Amino acid sequence: MKDYQLHEIKIEDYNQINEYYNLRRPEMADSNILDLFLWENCYPTWYFTNEHGLMWVAKSEDNQYYSSVPCCREEDLKECFLETQDYFNNVLKKKLTMYLVDKKALETLDLPEDEYIVIPDRTYYDYVYDAEKLRTFSGKKYHKKKNHLNAFKKEYEGRYSFKILGKENEKEILEYLEKWKETKSHAEEYEFIDSEAKGIKYILDNEEVFDYKIGGVYVDDKLESFCIGNYYEQEDMVYLPVEKANPEIRGLYQYICSQFLIEAFPLAGKENREDDMGIEGLRKSKLSYNPIYMVEKYTIIQK
Repeated sequence: MKDYQLHEIKIEDYNQINEYYNLRRPEMADSNILDLFLWENCYPTWYFTNEHGLMWVAKSEDNQYYSSVPCCREEDLKECFLETQDYFNNVLKKKLTMYLVDKKALETLDLPEDEYIVIPDRTYYDYVYDAEKLRTFSGKKYHKKKNHLNAFKKEYEGRYSFKILGKENEKEILEYLEKWKETKSHAEEYEFIDSEAKGIKYILDNEEVFDYKIGGVYVDDKLESFCIGNYYEQEDMVYLPVEKANPEIRGLYQYICSQFLIEAFPLAGKENREDDMGIEGLRKSKLSYNPIYMVEKYTIIQK
């Protein structure tokens, strides 16, 4: 049996891990290294490497082990997949379950049907948008969004401002998230927001390591909205893992959506606004922004 060396995810290893992330770019939010560090406190994750790539081992809250697509070149994907399976079968003594597998990876792996079950998971499909459309909300499809945006600008004229934020704004960002939590009604949502807040604090505390931008909107000198995004040149894509806005202020979501792209990523061609987690209201909202395509994801289960 091979001697696998599992590693914890540490900020000191960011550059090394990022090199693996850049070997293959499947346009998924899950291929965004910022997401890895944002959510590591919520989903305990380890990795091991070989000469071709990086393989994942993660554990759910109910102590079930799973993996996700290895970070490697397309031509090495099959080998790294089998290496992951070997770890699960011979070290963990478990069948392999791999989540968040992109369509191209499935085609490359070409898995035999008698050995694996492959299930599409609509819950985790990413929404990808034309960034210029979100900057301008131009055209009939965006008529309602434009109306909301104009209503915000008119009602709060002279009272709002957009700013690029950083570590110096950490206190007010975390205080904002605490107030945001009060608008939620379920314990699960509380835990989700608490994990998100830990992740945001972590990347703020290490902002010199990460490549991202935070945009905030102030109304009457009070932070009422903020978002976090980063850009990958390979796919000309902005990834938006975090976006929050006071739902009581009409047009605020439309304003930060548009203004963040204008100010922080004026030349980006596309924006990935991640999945809807299967939440009906969130799905309706994301569809209303007219995605140009969805990034499909699948689950692989070894029989």
